[in-house]
Amino acid sequence: MGENEFMTEEKLILSQIRQLPEQLKQEVLHYAEFLQAKYNAQNRKPKNRKAGSAKGKYKLAPNFDQPLEDFKEYI
Repeated sequence: MGENEFMTEEKLILSQIRQLPEQLKQEVLHYAEFLQAKYNAQNRKPKNRKAGSAKGKYKLAPNFDQPLEDFKEYI
């Protein structure tokens, strides 16, 4: 058995990265940051939402239900 078979995945990854030119190391870093953000987004717990919590924060215009001038030719 070779030495690489006893290495952890992390050590294998670091070994490969060390062999890359600096520009490609930057790309690996950006990709790792992307993967971390994606992982964090997938594992984020949903916020506790309560019905009616936005009451009074938004106000609709009195003529909200009236047809728009831009669509008169379609009505």
